[in-house]
Amino acid sequence: MRTPLLILIAGPYRSGTDGDPARITANLERLEEASAPIFRLGHVPMIGEWVALPILRTLGPDQNAEESPDVMYETAHRLLQHCDAVLRLPGVSAGADKDVEIARERGLPVYFSIDEIPAA
Repeated sequence: MRTPLLILIAGPYRSGTDGDPARITANLERLEEASAPIFRLGHVPMIGEWVALPILRTLGPDQNAEESPDVMYETAHRLLQHCDAVLRLPGVSAGADKDVEIARERGLPVYFSIDEIPAA
């Protein structure tokens, strides 16, 4: 049996939504749909928004967005320092493309389908 991997699920979240909350929610649901199959393979799924959204909610109104890094991108970047692989879901997403780039720089496997992920 292989050691379980921490797999970052990367794909569109805000991309293509024009800021529409319903479309953003639908994108998050698509990301989350990949979590159960990864779990069933014996791994730990991770989505950057699961970590970043509570941070955004608790930063407060005093936070100057122009003077601080983009919390979503920065959270994913920090998470990738702990992840063992990335699952890149289809769809246009600069953030997900950056996740793939960072993963490849770190020598991590990048999967484009659940079927490519080996069982633990």
